[in-house]
Amino acid sequence: MRNWSVKLLALIVVLSAGLTSCKDKDAEKRIAELESRLAELEGGAATKAPTATPAKEPEKKPEGPLPQFEWETTEHDFGTINEGDKVTYTYKFKNTGQAPLIIENVRPSCGCTAPSWTKEPVPVGGEGEVVVEFNSKGKPNAQNKTVTVTANTWPKTTVLRFKTFVTPAKK
Repeated sequence: MRNWSVKLLALIVVLSAGLTSCKDKDAEKRIAELESRLAELEGGAATKAPTATPAKEPEKKPEGPLPQFEWETTEHDFGTINEGDKVTYTYKFKNTGQAPLIIENVRPSCGCTAPSWTKEPVPVGGEGEVVVEFNSKGKPNAQNKTVTVTANTWPKTTVLRFKTFVTPAKK
């Protein structure tokens, strides 16, 4: 009787593993590719040849008049703050180019940073801003964050940086 229950349990385990593995074929394939690439980078023999990805051509500078950022600063140091504090900094810029400047997107490196920015086109000679708010909740110690601004400038992206030291909350 005991031998029969062990076999039944083994059969259930095998079936459940087989059923759940079908759902994650894409994830398994990606993991295998990453493991292969890691082995290649570490100098070991890869168990599977990495899939060739088509080479992406570098973007070319658009022709014609372009806008241009002139930032007051692209870096900021909040100094030392306490865990749980929310701090804000405004990065100011002027369009010193030859066409209206349009910020297409502002992407923070972390969910702890919330950006807002000038949404309307900034005329030649006009000024705009990118405001970042950093929420230090759950982010103790040294923090170095970036915010990537994508616009109709050349180059298309500008990286803004800020740093702070977050004093851990007392437990």
